[in-house]
Amino acid sequence: MPTLQKPVAAQIARWCHALSDPTRVRVLELLSDGEHCVCDLQEALTAAQSRLSFHLRVLREAGIVSDRKEGRWVHYSLRPEALEQLAAYLHARMPDPDAPGACNCGNDRASDCC
Repeated sequence: MPTLQKPVAAQIARWCHALSDPTRVRVLELLSDGEHCVCDLQEALTAAQSRLSFHLRVLREAGIVSDRKEGRWVHYSLRPEALEQLAAYLHARMPDPDAPGACNCGNDRASDCC
């Protein structure tokens, strides 16, 4: 697996913004099984072309999806490296449930938590 670059706060914010809309999350779900033509996405989402284009642009500008043109069709796919970086960033910030003070209830262990 290639070494992942440490994302900066601005990039994390772009990813979170891009994923803050249910339609864009649904696009990610659709693309998780591979590349799709914009017409297929439009049909699956029953979305107007202009609205879908907006959502795809947000995802593309955030670096989460890439596009390629083939004739008059545009195909979209996920950029796994972006998702891996986001997952690694979030994983590194998971609190240790066994760490003292992990909960504000005052108990030392998560198993004794309120």
